[in-house]
Amino acid sequence: MFKKFAAEALGISDIGVIISPKDYDKVDSDDYLFHEDGEKIYFLIKSKKDEYCFTNLSLIHVDGDSAVSSKRRVKRYEYYANHFSHVSIETAGTIDLDIELKFSINDQPFSIDINKNYIEALKDIYKALYTIGKYQQKDAQGRDNALRCLDAVSSMYKLTSVESDAALIGRYTALLDNLNTTMQQRFTKRDFSDVFEKYIRS
Repeated sequence: MFKKFAAEALGISDIGVIISPKDYDKVDSDDYLFHEDGEKIYFLIKSKKDEYCFTNLSLIHVDGDSAVSSKRRVKRYEYYANHFSHVSIETAGTIDLDIELKFSINDQPFSIDINKNYIEALKDIYKALYTIGKYQQKDAQGRDNALRCLDAVSSMYKLTSVESDAALIGRYTALLDNLNTTMQQRFTKRDFSDVFEKYIRS
């Protein structure tokens, strides 16, 4: 009981470390990458129980039940569908041996304890995640504006003004194609290689 309390007080119960790129092929997360689609690891935090693998396309969380169990649950958060917010770093106290990287994905909070010797590397991932969140917010605004524009365009046309069913189908198809292109390509960033390469110093 006392040992457990002491470990938690000192922040050593499950402190993560940052894995070097040369060892990425040795971690569990590497098995779940879509290498075929160009997915690449840019930052990886490993503790006794968990791995937090930040790739250009997603966060892969290898969630362990306990440090002594081999049972793992793999969760994948694609950046295009899961948005970062509330990104912060909480530095160590006087007796603490760890610092905390905190963020939310949609409404789910994450708090990851990392050895305080990795503070400089943590600053890099903080910048990357904060920037990804800004891109995601900008994309969401763009998609919202596209829908507003669609409403405005639709109000300009009346079904009675269309010459024929074929003309109506043609206009509908063209509008739908343009909307999908706008939403899926222009305002839905999927690959954040450029952000990681800008901020992560391996």
